[in-house]
Amino acid sequence: MRKESREFLEELLMTYAPSGSEENFQNKWMNYVKEYADEIRTDLSGNVMGILNKNSEFKVLLAGHADEICFIVNYIDDSGYIYVQKSGGINPKLALGKRVKVLGKKEIPGAVGVIAQHQGGPKNELKVSDIFIDVGAKSKEELSGIINVGDFVVYDIGFQNLLNNNIVARGLDNKTGSFIVAEVIRKLKDEDIDVGVYSVSTVSEETIKNGAYFAASQIRPDIAIAVDVTFATDYPGMNKCEHGDVKIGNGPVISMGSPINKNVNKIFIDTAKEENINLQYELTPAKTGTDADQLRITGKGVATALMSLPLRYMHSPSEVVNLDDIENEIELLVKSIKNIKKDINLKPIGNKNEN
Repeated sequence: MRKESREFLEELLMTYAPSGSEENFQNKWMNYVKEYADEIRTDLSGNVMGILNKNSEFKVLLAGHADEICFIVNYIDDSGYIYVQKSGGINPKLALGKRVKVLGKKEIPGAVGVIAQHQGGPKNELKVSDIFIDVGAKSKEELSGIINVGDFVVYDIGFQNLLNNNIVARGLDNKTGSFIVAEVIRKLKDEDIDVGVYSVSTVSEETIKNGAYFAASQIRPDIAIAVDVTFATDYPGMNKCEHGDVKIGNGPVISMGSPINKNVNKIFIDTAKEENINLQYELTPAKTGTDADQLRITGKGVATALMSLPLRYMHSPSEVVNLDDIENEIELLVKSIKNIKKDINLKPIGNKNEN
């Protein structure tokens, strides 16, 4: 990975982007992409779009969501302890003892309290309402005007390099996707492409998925590709008979199932063979649980696909991905888009021009 791209990825991973308050992240994404895109757009949901070849009637939308799971302040007791609710699918068991940042009027560091094992330890059945955060305050009054109900709370955990070109960080789901769609714009900037490309860093995927719906409703793409992460199954305790065989370092993953347009998948499969990029597969027989679910039902319906990065330890503070997978996914998307011609027939049955 080139030095500037690696630095941009690290900057994104170190930037808090709680689902519902992604503005700081989106500004950094926009400042990077504007150097390569023909046009930048924003919208009411908080999406940022980088556009190439905007005059083409045939449009391809790439959506990588910016937001990360987090907590949100629900109550502050008289002693200054902070209680929270979920914003996205965050697991309270994994929060115990972790360091956090409360994103109030200013960033306040804190620790998630945990009863010591010597004194009975935490509950076996832990609910999010059992979680409390200690910022060192002596009283509720001390936090008045600094921390309020509705402020977001994120893990105060950055990233580290691991062996074999792997990295660990919070929020790899799905800051990596947002990074990937930005890099696709960069690499396609000076290429001869037959279609318009709309790379979108979407918001709120972890909660309400309104970003994807807003983006597709405005752009009205012919093809929409959700760029997200998926469950690797290459570590202890995973049942491959149930969850499939997906390994980090073994290439990007495409989804198979009812939500997915087979003709778009064929482009990926054929391009991967041409470029000698290994592909992995996952099943999404019904909903995908990603932006793809909203993208495909906008307007008259959109030919939608899902390309994912294999990821270990989903929705934990220490997610793990492989940098080679990221680069291979970028390359596959770039080459696939170059192979898309605006006269392609995306219908599973019949000719393109048939009503």
